[in-house]
Amino acid sequence: MGQDGSMDRKRSILIVGGGTAGWMTAAYLAKFLELSGNERLEIRLLESPEIGIIGVGEGTFPTIRSTLQFIGIDESRFIRETSATFKQGIRFVDWVHTPKEGEHSHFFHPFEAPFHVEGVSLVPYWLLQDEKTRRPFAEAMTIQNRVAEAQRGPKGPGEGDFSGPLSYAYHFDATMLANILAERARELGVVHLQGLVNHVEVGETGAIDHVVTAEQGRLEADLYIDCTGFRAELIGRALKVPFKSVRSILFTDRALACKIPYERPDAPIESYTIAAAHEAGWTWDIGLNGARGIGCVYSSDHMSDDRAAEILRDYIGPGADEIVPRRILFEPGYRERQWVKNCVAVGLSGGFLEPLESTGVLVIEAAIGMIAEMFPHNGPIDAPARRFNELMAARYDNIVNFLKLHYCLSQRSEPFWRDNADPASIPERLTEMLDQWRHRPPGRFDFTLDLESFAFFNYQYILYGMEFRTDLAPSRSDFPNVGAAEKTFARIRNFGERATLDLPPHRALIQQINGAG
Repeated sequence: MGQDGSMDRKRSILIVGGGTAGWMTAAYLAKFLELSGNERLEIRLLESPEIGIIGVGEGTFPTIRSTLQFIGIDESRFIRETSATFKQGIRFVDWVHTPKEGEHSHFFHPFEAPFHVEGVSLVPYWLLQDEKTRRPFAEAMTIQNRVAEAQRGPKGPGEGDFSGPLSYAYHFDATMLANILAERARELGVVHLQGLVNHVEVGETGAIDHVVTAEQGRLEADLYIDCTGFRAELIGRALKVPFKSVRSILFTDRALACKIPYERPDAPIESYTIAAAHEAGWTWDIGLNGARGIGCVYSSDHMSDDRAAEILRDYIGPGADEIVPRRILFEPGYRERQWVKNCVAVGLSGGFLEPLESTGVLVIEAAIGMIAEMFPHNGPIDAPARRFNELMAARYDNIVNFLKLHYCLSQRSEPFWRDNADPASIPERLTEMLDQWRHRPPGRFDFTLDLESFAFFNYQYILYGMEFRTDLAPSRSDFPNVGAAEKTFARIRNFGERATLDLPPHRALIQQINGAG
């Protein structure tokens, strides 16, 4: 009996759709809500064997380590079974200037925070150095830039699971990750159902009453989680929740994706994503164990499909003609209400902005963390909806600002890049912050932690990588510890050199982990 005299009744969750979003949601909720020992809770996942998932080489953000650890997945096994490699950040090629006569420029966005000494930031001292002779921002601020450029791993073979001297995430095969998560979710008590949704019945109150499948018949639940990808079967098609496009801010809406083998079996594997800008977007290059995932992201308003295919072929080089890339169409945007009545969207059904900075898995992690914490064990199932929606919408808006930062600061000459620099396409909040950052670097009070996916230092790496100017010259006398700062910069350089000698080559580390299996 409940405290109010009612019988304790079972709560049931039905996750519709598998893939990374569905199975990560299932495994995380099963673990958090202690499903295996809870007779009052049922979690089922309905997956269609006919519908494939978008399996390209995927990148992630360092949060993935604590997610996988919490779910209870062994790191070495994860690396072995998903063709995974380590990711220490992103190398941005040609984002600032259009390359001339084969001359390319680049900057690095590492996962490590900039080094600081006892609360004293080195950033102002870097800003006050001579622009012509100072080292690039990421190279001056952290050893990770040096380690990644030397093709070293972020940790040694003896380090514990999910930890090491440097922050890292992974590159992995999304289809393989879904398989591992599915196995773990079933171990944790999730019931796996196979079937295709034929019909979603919406009741008089506007909530989902049940779903109908040919294979499983009628399925009912207290909470329906829509992980059906871009199709958004429940939140979009059945409940007609509107989608908010951000195409006026982020212009890319298509990608051509493929996998190619390495030129030779012992070719070095980069431990960063390469994001190489082109005339109307950028190309990703992800080193998996055994293959490279490559994709050309572009704006269909600024480039034809044929031209995009040509750019992809040019990037790949010899042998590109035999490759047939997959075309992915997307509308950048999100649903401002992702939890409506008894339905909540997770993953692509809730929104997708673009592949830059690997935010796809990041927003899945944010959503399932909130569903788990706010899950209503009794009372109205939509009690957390309003707060959930406020937090998710704010998070998406902030990611839009962060992604726009990469484009709007570019000095490239092509129409796509000039349109991106047009003040009319830059969100008001970002314009306001950029005005402030002309006189001071981004700091932690510029951001509210629970609404953010990226920290103030992520903004610093992009700003100063893109040659943004913060002018501290008028207040030079406010930063008197120049000598101490110079010594610290020299220490970072020395640590970086030492780390490249101490840490193993990335490919060797991956081979060792795979061999240990």
